[in-house]
Formats: sequence, C-alpha cells, structure tokens
Amino acid sequence: MNQRLMARLARLAPGVPALLRYRFAADFRHDLVAGISVAAVALPVAVAYAELAGFDPVVGLYSCILPLVAYALFGTSRQLMVNPDAATCAMIAAAITPLAAGDPALYGSLAILLTFFTGLFCIAASFLRLGALADFLSKPILVGFLNGVAISILLGQIGKLFGFAIESGRIIPRLLEFIAKLPQTHGPTLAVGLGSFAVLLLARRFLPRWPAALITLVVAGIAVAVLKLDGQGVAVLGAVPAGLPLPRWPTVSLEHLPALLASAAGLALVLFSSGVLTARSFAAKNRYEIDVDREFAAFGAANIAAALSQGFAVTGAASRTAMADSAGGRTQVTGLVAAATIATVLLFLTGPLRYVPIAALGVVLVFAAFSLFDIRALRDIWKIDRREVGLSVLTMLGVVAVGAINAILIAVALALVRFVKLTARPRDEVLGQVDGLPGFHSVERHPGARTFSGLALYRFDGPITFFNAAYFKQRALAVADAAGPELQWFVIDAIPISHIDVTGLYVLRDLREALEERGITLILAGRKTELLNWLQEIGLYRSEHKEHIFPTLRQALKAYRRETRPADAPPDEE
Repeated sequence: MNQRLMARLARLAPGVPALLRYRFAADFRHDLVAGISVAAVALPVAVAYAELAGFDPVVGLYSCILPLVAYALFGTSRQLMVNPDAATCAMIAAAITPLAAGDPALYGSLAILLTFFTGLFCIAASFLRLGALADFLSKPILVGFLNGVAISILLGQIGKLFGFAIESGRIIPRLLEFIAKLPQTHGPTLAVGLGSFAVLLLARRFLPRWPAALITLVVAGIAVAVLKLDGQGVAVLGAVPAGLPLPRWPTVSLEHLPALLASAAGLALVLFSSGVLTARSFAAKNRYEIDVDREFAAFGAANIAAALSQGFAVTGAASRTAMADSAGGRTQVTGLVAAATIATVLLFLTGPLRYVPIAALGVVLVFAAFSLFDIRALRDIWKIDRREVGLSVLTMLGVVAVGAINAILIAVALALVRFVKLTARPRDEVLGQVDGLPGFHSVERHPGARTFSGLALYRFDGPITFFNAAYFKQRALAVADAAGPELQWFVIDAIPISHIDVTGLYVLRDLREALEERGITLILAGRKTELLNWLQEIGLYRSEHKEHIFPTLRQALKAYRRETRPADAPPDEE
C-alpha cells in the first residue's frame, strides 16, 4: 500500500493503518490477556448498566461489541475501551422515560434513535473541528455533573437492595419514597444484597487483579440457584436470549424528534467530554497524543454502531480502560479481543445469567456510583480556587434538582457565565520592580515592589473587545487617578492583550484623549508591530503614535527616564 493511500486512510480511519502494521508476535499475547480481562469486567457492568438504563440485560451486551470494533478502526487512543457508562445510562433513562410512557417497544426504539442521533452529532462536530468542546465543560463543572449523577444512581438502585421499587423521578422524592417504604423490606433480597456487598469488598481487598463485579455476580447467581432463592421472591434477571442482535429500524413518532435531537446534542457533549478525559489521561500515562477532532468522529462511529446493534449510547469507560492498561494491553486489538469474547458469551453462555439477582446488580451499580463521586477532586479544586468548588456544587445540585438532561443546560449555562466573567472581567495589575526578581511584577502580590515616580505600568490580562472595552477604560482611568497628579506616562503592557477589536481600538483612542486632557501620555509596550497594524487598519494611526509604542516594558521605562532625566544627571546603568 503506497504512502499516499495510507495517509488518506489514516485521516479517515486512524486505527486501520495501526492494525495493518500490527506486530502480532510482539503484542498479541499481551492484547489477548488484556482483552479477556476487559470482557470479564465489561460483562457484569454492561448487564448492570442495561438495568440502570431500563433495558433488558442482553441490550447491555449488545452495546459492548460493535462499538469496540468501530472505535478500534476510527479512534486514536491505544487503550480506550468504548462501553456503556453510568452517567450516559442515567441520561438515556432521563431523556426517554417521559417520552415512552411505559411502552417497552417504544422505549427501545427511542433509545436506538437517540443513540443514532448522538453519533451523528459527534461526526458532524468532528467535521466542524469542534474537538475543543472537550475543554468546554471545565473540570469543576464535569466533576459536579458526575457527582450529581452518582447521587442519582445511588438513590435509584438502593431500593433494589431492599426488595422494593422506587417510582419517583427526582432525587429528593426518591429519598423520601425510600424512607417511606423501608417497612416493606424483603428479607431474602436484603440478605442477597448485603452478601453481595461483602463479596465485592472481599474481592476488591484480597483479589485486586480479578474482576470483582464478575466474582460478585457469579457468587450471587450460584447462591440463588443452589438455595432456590428466586422461589422465595428474590428478583432475578431471568432468561437472556442467546445470539447476536439483528438490525431493525426503530419506529418513532415525528413528534418525539425535537426532544430526541435536543437530548442527543447534550448527550454527545457529555459523553465526548467524559470519554476524552479518560483517553487523554491514559495517553499521557503512556506518552503519546490523541487527536480530539478524530476522537469526536470515533465516538460518533461507536454510537452509530451501538444503534445498529440495538444497543444504547456508549463512551470511553474508565474502569474497562484501566483494566486494559493494567492487564498489559498495548493496542486497540485489546478491544477487538474483548468484543469477540463478549460475542462468544452471547452465543453460548447466556444460560447462567438467568440466576443473577437484581440486588447483586444494584450492588455493582452502587459501587459504580461511589467511584463516580469524586470527593478528592473537590478537595483539590478547593485548594486552588474556592469559587470553582461553588461552580461544581451548583452543577451537582442542578442534577439533583432537575435531572441529568436538564442539568446539561445548567452546566452549559454555567460554563458560558464562567467564560464571559473570565473574559469580560479579567485580572488587571499595577506593576513594579522586586529586588532579586527580573522583570516587572504585580504590586498587589508583591507588597515590597517599587513603583516609579511619574510613571504607571498597567497590565490587563485579556483581550480588549466590545464586551470588556468599557471596563478596561474604567480600570485604566482608576489606576491613573490612584497614581496622583505627578503621573506623566501611563504605560500599558500589551503582551497579555491577545486581541483588540474595533470597539477596543476606539476605546484606546478615548483613553488616550482622556489621559491627554490630564497631561498624561499613553504609552503601549509590547506587540509593537501588531499594535501599529491594528491602528492602521482602523485609520487611527498617526505618525506620532510610533513614538508612543515600545517593544518592551523595559525600553519604555528607559525612554521615560531619558525624557525626564535632568540634563546634568548621569546616564542609566544597565
């Protein structure tokens, strides 16, 4: 295959050239072991997440096969495993439960169409190069969102451990309903739930390299089969149909399309942001880079594959990716092995699944919720910026109050507010010199910094554009007033000013005129070429402007000292 064709193929499907260059002798035994290990973790988790999303258990397994194959062809991460995820499952249930109105067939069709639209949104975003959206939901907002989802999952599953259903749709009503129904606790079901907790804890403690969820479900299933607990009212999965899924076209009324499209857009944003965080972390650990725009397309292909196989939305699954990495997986062949293993289980080993108790699945999901709730990240954010913790808590409360889907809108709104605040009201500083430190530094952060008589150095850490130009002028004049009547030069550090639009240039002119009325000269230091070009483009350039623009702050300070130095004073020492 010639290099030009290989390059085109790499742009379309980055995984294909990697598979064509696969080093079978060196890598396959590692990928084989890792793939089987991933399947061992994915099988019980997929069944549990299908229960969380409101599907038959087999649908969770359907969602694990083709998406892994699709990502292996189109993804750029070597370790990422694309599978069902607790947050996306909770969002799917929140989006389609009101639309389905209790109709199981319609519920399945809505899920397939929602997943398909989510994939289309991801692919469209890739073509538009919107991979930067991975950074749109900031770390505090994403942590808060996932923490809220964790609380929702916890309260949604806890009733299964006690043997009764919780019907309420919001978190606070769920909690109140749970408390009210405690007298209805089913003893054998609670015993199975507590026993499953014990097995899971012991497996995690004494068999850290084994899939604890799989061990828990196997032990719980054996206990149900041997003790015939299903005859005592313990709810079990029941018969799971064998075989691979056959594609079918979903039947959905057109009136549901607007709601599905809105939910798919939000779902695409969240699953991509969450998945890319996982992909980036493992890429950094293994010292390589991913392409976020191609990742968008890969997530789109994986979700379309999930829809075609009668599954539901998937994303980068942290637990399965961690298993692939820790088990020694080196390439995406790990994902292909995991897909083949799960397909084998679907074809030949579905019989034992019928004994798995619902309470044990609830235990697996409760542990997933605990792992999703990230208190450590909140502590770290608190140390850096307490206001960001407030943003995270607001997002979490949004999930608690209005549900995961509506909380996406809150999260996006909070992200926009945060962006506008940071850009419209950036940090500004008066600069001075500090003994022992080169350059110029904030006098607020360095109380010992020396300022200059008759000269003010001012830094505005952001662009000057239509939405902050008035604020910039207001702050600059306030600094000039604070400098006192002896101020002669007002020097602006232009290095942090990344852009000046038309409004910003006119405000600079107004600031210059306002300062001139007070006998103060406006000086700009840094970005000399850009500033002159900006002034010429808008027609504000005059020949004397060149004398008031310097390449650096130090050169501006030297020029000021030359201009104001008495004739008999010695020259400045460098």
